[in-house]
Amino acid sequence: MSETNTPNPKPSIAIPDTAHFRRETRLVHSGSLRSQYGETSEALFLTQGFVYDSAEQCEARFTGDDAGFQYSRFSNPTVFSFEQRMAEFEGAEAARATATGMAAVTAAMLAPLRAGDHVVASKAMFGSCRYVVEDLLPRYGIESTLVDGLDLDQWQKALRPNTRTCFLESPTNPTLDVLDIGAIAEIAHAGGARLVVDNVFATPIWQSPLALGADVVVYSATKHIDGQGRCLGGVVLSTQAFIEEHIQMYLRQTGPSLSPFNAWVLLKGLETLAVRVRAQTETAAAIADALAGHPKIPRLVYPGRADHPQAATVKKQMGAGSTLIGFEVAGGKAEAFRFLNALKLIRISNNLGDAKSLVTHPATTTHQRLKPEARAELGISEGFIRYSVGLEHKDDLIEDIVAALEKV
Repeated sequence: MSETNTPNPKPSIAIPDTAHFRRETRLVHSGSLRSQYGETSEALFLTQGFVYDSAEQCEARFTGDDAGFQYSRFSNPTVFSFEQRMAEFEGAEAARATATGMAAVTAAMLAPLRAGDHVVASKAMFGSCRYVVEDLLPRYGIESTLVDGLDLDQWQKALRPNTRTCFLESPTNPTLDVLDIGAIAEIAHAGGARLVVDNVFATPIWQSPLALGADVVVYSATKHIDGQGRCLGGVVLSTQAFIEEHIQMYLRQTGPSLSPFNAWVLLKGLETLAVRVRAQTETAAAIADALAGHPKIPRLVYPGRADHPQAATVKKQMGAGSTLIGFEVAGGKAEAFRFLNALKLIRISNNLGDAKSLVTHPATTTHQRLKPEARAELGISEGFIRYSVGLEHKDDLIEDIVAALEKV
């Protein structure tokens, strides 16, 4: 066995079999490792390295003949527990955790590719993801083509014989377009490519890309998985073969490892993920309905509403709407800023998925690197606002928004 093989906990550590439980139960119990003390909450293993009973055992660990831990940059019991829980919940064969969401995206994109390969990606994506596709990959001889992700013909026409990866996020950041994952997966597979899906905005509660045909799913665990603004993290989920062949060695040698402490925090976040996301989604739907038709909001986008441009796709592949709302404030940047500055309860932040309601102006934050014409093409106007709904009472949030709109 080579060192690319999946590191497993010591055989003496029992991992509960939770595959037969429903998804919410798996969020609480999957991947739990118990020490000899039988703790209720998963133990936090803050260690850099591990000791061995003998030089022979140490050698066997590094050859993969002894399935145990070696070094926390490679794997760690707490990180492994988080990976196992995410894999079982997502329905993936394997998972690898990373230091951040962008580390997960970069690993999923860069690790399996070589000079001469080609990538097709949707134009509508987070600014840092677009940097990886447009600026970083070409430095290593990997070409890319950006398409209108909603146009299946463009995906089809963009494929080349050397296309190896297709990438999308759905719903998109920040305009909440919902791409047809199943249809795009079919196109990618017919062309010999894999499909990588960033599922952050939908969360694993409302959308399962692997079940829809995607090959790889990535998350910024910083968002809903933590859900309380405490730490950074990311995760890549796919088949055992993809993780072992591409991701494991890349992470091991380049070092974007998740800290054990952050993994422990994320484990605690997973326990309440379903409860939080359901509550936030319910509130988001109520706020979207309350704001629809407001005279100072000429455009509102929410995946849970019947007037969403891709409502049929939402119904087909999502269990419910998102925890995010997109809307345009009339009057451009000046009035959008006036609105943001008038909010009393909702805070300005470029983060999302938090227990606290957060709002940002994408044209000057998450997508400020794009040229004005590129933002306009994506529907990111100077008045567009991205709103991440928290756990506050919906009436307090509606009152805060309406009062701020009165200042516009």
